[in-house]
Amino acid sequence: MKVGNIFSRIPKLLSDESFEELISSQNCKIERIISSGHSTPKCKWYDQNKNEFIIVLKGNAELLFEENNKVVKMCEGDYVNIPAHVKHKVQKTDSQKETIWLAIFY
Repeated sequence: MKVGNIFSRIPKLLSDESFEELISSQNCKIERIISSGHSTPKCKWYDQNKNEFIIVLKGNAELLFEENNKVVKMCEGDYVNIPAHVKHKVQKTDSQKETIWLAIFY
């Protein structure tokens, strides 16, 4: 059994986004992501082999989807389910406070 708190051990300064695998199995991975003013590099797109469900637990962010150039603005409690191979990137995260995401790959 693993016990923890999603809001504990938050780094004070983040030069890069923080990715922490919380749980992993053959078919599912759950990850905590912490961002602070971070975005995906302009020339990079995420193109994952698995579906990805993400929810913003704290802060806010904007995702950009390549297919239709659609921007999805996310605030605390907002989630999006991204099918496998849908290219996307983080366009913006809050620079004044950390954004804490939960990502579930399945």
